Amino acid sequence: MASNKRRLKRESIIRSLAEKWFSAFVKLVDRYAPDRLLLFALNFLDKRVPNKLITLAINAAEKLVPRKLRSTAIAAADEYIPDAVANSRKTCTVIAAVGKYIPDEIIPPESAETWENLKTKLHIPKLISNKQK
Repeated sequence: MASNKRRLKRESIIRSLAEKWFSAFVKLVDRYAPDRLLLFALNFLDKRVPNKLITLAINAAEKLVPRKLRSTAIAAADEYIPDAVANSRKTCTVIAAVGKYIPDEIIPPESAETWENLKTKLHIPKLISNKQK
């Protein structure tokens, strides 16, 4: 009984801190990040960063980050990211620009539904192909 109360209190504190942090991040990006800077950064990622480097980073993350941790991070992001983040045009653009490079193969099978919910919530597109030809 006491451990359940502690767990509920801890979850409440974590949720509150996550909402405050994400809300502050959204306000910061919306207020101080100019559209031209965001456009430059996203174009740089899409046009100048080689696919080999992106693939290398994804493969390294797949090998170094345990499956359980990836699953937990996806679940936490889906649960704790407030709607203010999803409603911010600039923040969603940045998240979608980076998130589109995450292939579905590295998502643990137990988190597939949660990943789809997160992609829908944050407007993350599906990248057709990231493979080198």
